Amino acid sequence: MSQEKIKIKDITPKTFNPDTHKGKGDRFNPNNRIYVRAVKGIYQQLRQKMGWVLMLLFLGIPWIPYGDRQAILLDIGQQQFNFFGTTLWPQDLTLLATLFMIAAFALFFVTTFLGRVWCGYFCPQTVWTFIYIWFEEKLEGSANKRRKQDTLKPTSKLLLRKTLKHIAWLAVALVTGLTFVGYFLPIKTLVIEFFTFSTSSWAAFWVVFFTICTYANAGWMRSIVCIHMCPYARFQSAMFDKDTYIVGYDTARGETRGPRPRKKDPKALGLGDCIDCNLCVQVCPTGIDIRDGLQYECINCGACVDACDETMARMGYEKRLISYTTEHKLEGHKTSVMRPKLLGYGGVMVAMVGLFFYLLASVQPMGLDVLRDRNQLFRINNAGLVENTYTLKILNKTQQSATFTLSVSGIEDIEWYGPQTVTVDGGEVFTLPVSLGVDPYLLQSPIADITFTLTRDDDVQLSTESRFIGELR
Repeated sequence: MSQEKIKIKDITPKTFNPDTHKGKGDRFNPNNRIYVRAVKGIYQQLRQKMGWVLMLLFLGIPWIPYGDRQAILLDIGQQQFNFFGTTLWPQDLTLLATLFMIAAFALFFVTTFLGRVWCGYFCPQTVWTFIYIWFEEKLEGSANKRRKQDTLKPTSKLLLRKTLKHIAWLAVALVTGLTFVGYFLPIKTLVIEFFTFSTSSWAAFWVVFFTICTYANAGWMRSIVCIHMCPYARFQSAMFDKDTYIVGYDTARGETRGPRPRKKDPKALGLGDCIDCNLCVQVCPTGIDIRDGLQYECINCGACVDACDETMARMGYEKRLISYTTEHKLEGHKTSVMRPKLLGYGGVMVAMVGLFFYLLASVQPMGLDVLRDRNQLFRINNAGLVENTYTLKILNKTQQSATFTLSVSGIEDIEWYGPQTVTVDGGEVFTLPVSLGVDPYLLQSPIADITFTLTRDDDVQLSTESRFIGELR
């Protein structure tokens, strides 16, 4: 066996920075919590706009009507997943599994290409956390003011502001809990029953549960979720390579860092462009120093990019000392965008999308299950015919009522006992008991294959095979 050692990359910070979360002894101590400083810039504007769009979509979709119900309703109790005019049943869950696989490979593809942009711009934890921070800033003041206030003896005015903040947090959390449960129960009924204390115990439990989770995660835990609890922060390194776009600090340009007068030439002072203002640390929601290099805590939100650009503009220096870049580019090499791993993830994602649409096109608007009576294999009726009994389950997967016609084939001159035309309401499972009779002299063997055919009023057909059992001769 080869004794060659595996090469590792040393990511230990070169200098100890007590202002980052890594410089604090107990990350779970509220006294060591991160006070995120507000920052303006192109990436934060983009993140805020995308966050509001996603939030409004989340809150608004359950209220979209479609006919006599809401457009999207994942009714677990009735085992129906309604998406506008399409209803998926448990037998169609391969579609849902395929959709999850598409989402997974899309996440892998985007992460390989653009790093953790999902975490920085789309993740619910990030969106809700920044909403909670917005309330904090409006009611308690800036980050520096909040940090100072929390070290002083609380006043009645401060307690009032903090109370209002927590009321706002709980209100957002309650709306979140009601909306989430509203994807699984009719939201109009849920809201009315919840506030009139007439809802079911399980519905109330889940609303309260998600309210508490939202309040705790976005209000108190915040970066703890990203750093210590989220599995994505841990396995992202498997998708990263040196051509992945990350938030990076240009060490060659920024070092040696240090303060200086604005009108002095940094080169004459033997300094780089970084003035060591620490704004990149103060605006980071996970409290890291991006100048220490790539770290798994970084969520690619671009807050440090905007903060650094603002400082560079004030100093009259070129922007993008911190930017979305790649490790290869920082090392002076060319970035390769089209690479095997990225193409592999993209290829699998495209294949899964194709499979999804194929399965979607193959979904039948109706279903037919045939259950043969197992208590009695057969009987001889008054006409001398061999008779078998069946229970037919007719499923109308659409949201409109439809008329169905039933027929059977496989044996000549089969007698049908029971109705052959039925009307089934939308989303209903209709149970129809029927019997079939066959002249015993027409049976070539004791067990014969037969086919039940279900025909909708628009001539769409569905067939299901079964068996007809006769007496042994």
